[in-house]
Amino acid sequence: MTAKAGSPGWYLRRLSRMGPREVGGRAGDALRRRRWRSAPPHCPTVTGARFTAVLPAGAVAAVEPDAAKRLVAEADRLMAGHVEYFGVVRDDLADPDWWYDPKTGRRAPWGYAFGVPYRDEEVVGDIKQIWELSRHQYLTVLAAAYAITGDERYAERVAGHLRSWWAANAPLHGVHWTSGIELGIRLLSWVWVRRLLDGWPGAAELFEGNPVALNQIWHHQRWLAAFPSRGSSANNHVIAEAAGQFAASCAFGWFPTSARLRADALRSLERHLRGNTFPSGLNRELATEYHGLVLELGLAALAEADLAGVPVPPTVRLVLLRMTDALAAIVDDRLRPPRQGDADDGHGLVVDGAGTDRWGSLLATGDAVFGRRAWWPEVTGTDVRTPLLAALVRPYPQDGAVPPVTRPASRPAHFADAGLTVLRGPDGIWCRCDGGPHGFLSIAAHAHADALSVEVRQDGVDVLADPGTFCYHGEPVWRRYFRSTLGHNTLQLDDADQSVSGGPFLWTRHARSRVLVADPSGALDGTARWCSEHDGYQRSVHRRRVELTAASRELKVVDEVRGPRRSVRLAFHLGPAITADLTGSRAALSWTRDGAERSAVLDLPGELSWRAHRGETDPPLGWYSPGFGRKEPVTTLVGTGFSDGAEGFTTVLRFHG
Repeated sequence: MTAKAGSPGWYLRRLSRMGPREVGGRAGDALRRRRWRSAPPHCPTVTGARFTAVLPAGAVAAVEPDAAKRLVAEADRLMAGHVEYFGVVRDDLADPDWWYDPKTGRRAPWGYAFGVPYRDEEVVGDIKQIWELSRHQYLTVLAAAYAITGDERYAERVAGHLRSWWAANAPLHGVHWTSGIELGIRLLSWVWVRRLLDGWPGAAELFEGNPVALNQIWHHQRWLAAFPSRGSSANNHVIAEAAGQFAASCAFGWFPTSARLRADALRSLERHLRGNTFPSGLNRELATEYHGLVLELGLAALAEADLAGVPVPPTVRLVLLRMTDALAAIVDDRLRPPRQGDADDGHGLVVDGAGTDRWGSLLATGDAVFGRRAWWPEVTGTDVRTPLLAALVRPYPQDGAVPPVTRPASRPAHFADAGLTVLRGPDGIWCRCDGGPHGFLSIAAHAHADALSVEVRQDGVDVLADPGTFCYHGEPVWRRYFRSTLGHNTLQLDDADQSVSGGPFLWTRHARSRVLVADPSGALDGTARWCSEHDGYQRSVHRRRVELTAASRELKVVDEVRGPRRSVRLAFHLGPAITADLTGSRAALSWTRDGAERSAVLDLPGELSWRAHRGETDPPLGWYSPGFGRKEPVTTLVGTGFSDGAEGFTTVLRFHG
């Protein structure tokens, strides 16, 4: 069992994954926190501040009517006090308690921010539930509803909630001052709230004419400058910190330090966008939702730069362009990307109503900013965010770009640096194969023990599903299950994970994978092929071959274990729409898509003994998480036996209709 986050054992393991420079930086952070407790920094006096980072004329009018309708419907639900975060429905949004967790009923304690044990659910409650409301992304929705309708009720609610939050969360006190990603995203929300409320008579009095608001904005930026995520923690968090800091120092550039903070934030953003992204354009965390989060944050920061006339290094646009092309390449026929690694439903900028497709929105923005390629999938939906961002961002030059850009002429299917390969077949058959690194940086915080796993869909329906994430804090048994080897469509030896966990966001040993064959086109004989192996099990190597034959709509998976005889568990997790009838080593699968009946047969290795598991809790097995904080029972097929078969274990999935 891994050490609990925040325990002495966890701190020792966490320390072992840091280099000397990071240790020194964190020691400096600790000294600064102690100094600030007795002598906190003070906001300078600001006079004559004006907000000029407004939307260009016509930006709001460019929003499509159906997107505007969804937005207003969402805003009206929020006005009525209704919201759902991570599977928990709240009806208290009309007058929220900023420190209350409705999931556990606990209320976070008051005190100096760096003394609050925010990782301890017994003391604080579910910190994700508490933090999410205070990202103030629901306020950007209300502000956008005001911008579209001119109805001052929305603006007045936003103003009331901001004043309430500022009064209840004095700088450096309470849980909302403990995590940089929260401060960064909150700053970005405030920039957009002010921008979207610009036509409201009370906007200036709420922000630049309000000493309380100025104090909060300055302290947020001072905090981010003092305590950046560093070293082994410089993942998506540092992108959010830099993007929020940059946006605020552009739009709220009213302080003596604004120019320096803007320059520092831009340097950090450029450095970490490059560092967090493979040359192919995929995010190095290999957690798809964080690819989306980083892309959203990067585009929002770019919009602020272009609006403010701040030159950005060419690499910033280039990385965002590559990320957008990579996203367009890996989605399935329904614009769903892989469900790889951690996912916590985090967004960078929210101005849309429920029902707006996140990935379609990002691709639409990419089309507006960078221009789509002929091979991109079609985006038919509409959203509010795209026309607003597109009105601010300078279009990417199609010719004469500096540095010169070569974009893929056809749809990429193999990303060698990320170890991700997509095999595609007729009728929307889509198979994602994982032969990449375990995760990003020494702790691989958002990785799962999923080496050589596959994820299979037909027409957007999960057939062999990646179960997802479900939770981060407070429920260690479920956290371990959803990121375990058994919790993925791969092979487990001796009831152990391929990589060794040291805590809920810490891996102390990483399985190393390498792709041996990647032929996703199947140009020679109509069969697409992939083969990879990993060394996560000492003294043994797991090798997997996958073949997708288009003509027969047949997917073959062959697992080999090279090494001494060991116990084996081979798992296949079915999607929530799939009904399975298991007889011996054959499972008949059926589901419905758009009113049509679909079916497939899964022939499993006869050398193993097969059982169907569904919704089991002791220990967990047979679960799917459609979103953070939510889980539902599904059928998981598990075969058990030993690894002494010379020919390996062969699984064949045949699609019928």
